[in-house]
Amino acid sequence: MIAGESLRPPARRWLGVPPGVSVATAVAWAMALVAQATGRGELLRHDELIHSGRPLWAGLGVHLLAWQVMTAAMMLPSSLPLIRLLATVSANQNRPRVGLSAFLACYAVIWTGFGALAFLGDAMLHETVDATPWLAAHPEVIGGGVLLLAGAFQFSSLKDKCLKECRHPGGFLLPRYQRGTAAAFQLGRQHGLFCAGCCWALMLVGFAAGVANLWWMAALTALMVFEKTGRGGDRGVRPIGLALLALGVAVLASPALQSALLGS
Repeated sequence: MIAGESLRPPARRWLGVPPGVSVATAVAWAMALVAQATGRGELLRHDELIHSGRPLWAGLGVHLLAWQVMTAAMMLPSSLPLIRLLATVSANQNRPRVGLSAFLACYAVIWTGFGALAFLGDAMLHETVDATPWLAAHPEVIGGGVLLLAGAFQFSSLKDKCLKECRHPGGFLLPRYQRGTAAAFQLGRQHGLFCAGCCWALMLVGFAAGVANLWWMAALTALMVFEKTGRGGDRGVRPIGLALLALGVAVLASPALQSALLGS
């Protein structure tokens, strides 16, 4: 820790965010809007990529490109308080932009890894469905199951632990902050893991709905930002879980909701 550097959370967290981060978030949402408006988003759905006839690695590559947009649009807003705080306390070190870039790069690597695992897991699931006529005839089982999984995770101790780290940027940064690019990269890895541990189930719902489904992207982003930065967000975790569980049960009980909600 360097003298004169303060880890107190800023009074107004949403001001002073590095311009590059704000621009990346805005561009990601603009790209999602264009994809939705032009119908191009359907071409990026994971099921379309898996059954496109391309090699699996090619479909994975296209998916990961689209996943970067989804990550920037959905995850960066919920991490802005920490990003702003890190930019503030590291402003006086040598090459602060390089350090912040290293932090964001490793953060992106963590979420890219999650996106790759989700895609490959979905490819295996599609093989199982293709080999199981009953599952092929009842897609609501998978859609409802994803919602139930996300709802149940809201009540887990892992969710609580990771959310606590994400909700308190100063408490996260204080014992970990060090100068240098390598330290920033390590910090990005740690924050990325806590962020993924907190939000993976909600992002899985977004994955199931499709990377360019604006309604789900907006709703899930609002939930994650509220949980991680909103006043009383920690108290909203259980009610959100109950809502997801109820939605999952509704999808299982009324298969027509599967197509209406998740588009498949």
